[in-house]
Amino acid sequence: MENTCGNRWFRRRERKGCREVAVPKDLTGAKFNESYEIQGIETENQAMADFLFTLGCYEGQRVHVLSALGDNYVIHIKGARYSIDRALARAIRI
Repeated sequence: MENTCGNRWFRRRERKGCREVAVPKDLTGAKFNESYEIQGIETENQAMADFLFTLGCYEGQRVHVLSALGDNYVIHIKGARYSIDRALARAIRI
């Protein structure tokens, strides 16, 4: 029996009618110029988590991804713009 509304192999999806919309789980999958709420910081490196906290990246805070060039992401948090690398972007869960 086939599922006509989407692919059953991808688990992290939300349904809107019969069209599936992919939900990004970190900043590397986020769309540009859209607002996301930070769900948490997932990293084993405590220094990285502390650095993100000093930038204002903590649970419940809003973040915008403005652009990405190579492995660098320009984000907007609390009225400031920061350029972060891919490792930091992967640690920020949305």
